[in-house]
This record gives sequence, structure tokens and C-alpha cells, in this order.
Amino acid sequence: MSTTAPITAADVNKLRSMTGAGMMDCKKALAESGGDFEQAVDYLRKKGQKVAANRADREAKEGYIIAKTNADGTAGYLISLSCETDFVAKNQDFVNFAESILDAALKNDPADVEALKALPLDGSTINDKLFDMIGKIGEKIELSAYSKITAPKVIVYNHPGNRLASMVGLSSATADANAGKDVAMQIAAMNPVAVDKDDVDSSVVERELEIAKEQIRAEGKPEEMIEKIAQGKLNKFYQENTLLNQAFIKEEKKSVKQYLDGVEKGLTVTIFRRVQLG
Repeated sequence: MSTTAPITAADVNKLRSMTGAGMMDCKKALAESGGDFEQAVDYLRKKGQKVAANRADREAKEGYIIAKTNADGTAGYLISLSCETDFVAKNQDFVNFAESILDAALKNDPADVEALKALPLDGSTINDKLFDMIGKIGEKIELSAYSKITAPKVIVYNHPGNRLASMVGLSSATADANAGKDVAMQIAAMNPVAVDKDDVDSSVVERELEIAKEQIRAEGKPEEMIEKIAQGKLNKFYQENTLLNQAFIKEEKKSVKQYLDGVEKGLTVTIFRRVQLG
């Protein structure tokens, strides 16, 4: 609906402060909605949704990742807010928005990303705020990851630049925080696929065995030796790719399992998460 009613500069500035949208966009929204601020906000949100639809095929490989623990350190929360360009990822409004989403997760403990999007934020929902941000910035923006872990002690690590974060759950509430940070940094650096070999998905195990067997056959080894050699290669895969069996990056003569046991007898990792942009 359009109107001939005059739109004042004060009206435009009020809508800009409410939505963060550009001056001309706000002026047009007010004109189209007959000066009704609620309708004007809806108009801008729809504009954001249209931008989102038009940019759905674009890749959002930049962004901001951050993780925090709750007050008693028994739960960790991680979110990744993605965008198209590094310029937007470093914009303070974008960073503040990402951190407000994480704070909402900490406060409300949502079960999954859809529940997180439905949470209230500044008089609206996180999902609506996402569309507002799309309309304001004109890039594809998405809440690309949300993860929560619980354990007797949870430690998080935010890599400088906020393109990577990790969380680790330890089996003891009295575990040394510095040891936990060391393991969280190990996760960030070494990108393990699972906590221990028994936690590796069976499809991954089958794939690794099949690749190993093909490599061995290509080397001309006798058929009766293939299975044994393939198992040896699989054990090497476990050593390099499962967290507890990896060489500890600060003391490579020890595995992560041995390092933790030296910190506190029986201390181990129960769960971890790692998220990286790109």
C-alpha cells in the first residue's frame, strides 16, 4: 500500500534506529506502509527475506565463530554466524549480533539450531533478526552451526580471528583448566574425527580399510597379506585421527590419553566439538 502522507526525517531516523536499515530503504518502507512503523518493519523484513532468497545459491564461507561455557563450566555452547565476505565478518554490528545469539543460547539452553532461531531477541526472534541483518547488509547470512556439550568440566577455545572454535568435555570436575585448554587447542589444530577408535563411525572404518586394501594391491603384495597390512594401516589411521590416541602436540612422545592420565589419574575426554569456517 502506498501513501501520499509526508514522511519526516524524524520518522526515517526512528525506523533506522529500530532496524539498522539504510535511509532510503526506511523512507520507502514508511511510504509503502502509510507511515505505520510495524508494517514498515515487516516490509523491511520481507526485503531481507527476498535478499536471502536471491542469494540462496551464494556461498557464505566467511563469518564469526564463538564458544562459551555456562557459569559452573558444565556446559559449552558454540555458534557460527556465516556471511559472504571478510569485510562483513569483521563488522562490529555483525560480531555483536553473533555474540548476542550465543548469549541467548547460554540463557535459554535450546535443543537445536531451529529452537535457537526461535528464541526472543530485542523484541523479535533471532530468526527475524537474521532477516533484518540480511536486508541491512545485502549478503547471505546464516546461523550455520550451533552445538552444545555437557560434561563434569567443559573447556572452550576460541582461535584468534574467530574462524575456528573447539569445546572439550572432561570426565572430572576437578580437572586442571590449563590441561583442558591444551586439549581444546589440540582439537583445533589436529581436527580429530572421534574421541577414541571405538567412536569412529563404521562407514569411515570401512572406507579406510577399502582404500588401504586397494593401495596394498596396487603395490603388488600377496592377497593373503592384504588383510593384515590393511589392519596395520587402520591402526595408524586411529593413531593419527582419534583424539586420545594422537600424539600430544606439546609433548609428542605422549599420546593425549597419556598426557591427561598424568594430569589426573583416570582423566579422559568424554566429548568434543570443533567448528571451522570454509
